[in-house]
Amino acid sequence: MTDKAAEIAQMLAPTVASLGVELLGIEYLPSPGGAVVRLYIDVPASELTATGDDGLPPAVSIEDCEAVSREVSAQLDVEDPISGNYTLEVSSPGLDRPLFTQAHFSRFLGETAKVTLRLPQDGRRRLTGVIAQVADDGITFLVDDVQFMVALDNIDKARLVPDWAALGLAPAKPGAKPGPRKNPTNKPTNKPAAAKPTSAE
Repeated sequence: MTDKAAEIAQMLAPTVASLGVELLGIEYLPSPGGAVVRLYIDVPASELTATGDDGLPPAVSIEDCEAVSREVSAQLDVEDPISGNYTLEVSSPGLDRPLFTQAHFSRFLGETAKVTLRLPQDGRRRLTGVIAQVADDGITFLVDDVQFMVALDNIDKARLVPDWAALGLAPAKPGAKPGPRKNPTNKPTNKPAAAKPTSAE
């Protein structure tokens, strides 16, 4: 996250938690026509091991997103951390979920992620690789069978790359053995479930 996004996330996290969901992180996207403040929320980690009557883990609902949007919009109007116009969006993480913290990377060890760097490293600004190791000094990715370590504060954006074939949502690659169907941890939606334009005075 950018410094501004981290500042807003720290301010809003208690409000989001009070509504029974967890704030994963924030994307703050400034532009001349007005910024976009995009919140990603999820079921608290302590509840992810539970399953419902359908055998699937709990997931964020549209009602959760709408409730968070209402409360956060009111808080932003009062605390006024953003100058100018902005649009507030609240979304579940989806299958290609964003990764913001060291804990997020640790949770998905062995999964593939697509990463954009703040500053170029070894001639790269982008990489796609398997999350191989997580340590205090950075995240190590396996990129084309070569280890590539990146400091966490040099990661601008990171998202999981879903295995669509294993999820049963795409044809398997030629010659690949069919794998077990996985249960996604969230409904596959990256479309903002609630968007509320607002402006700070």
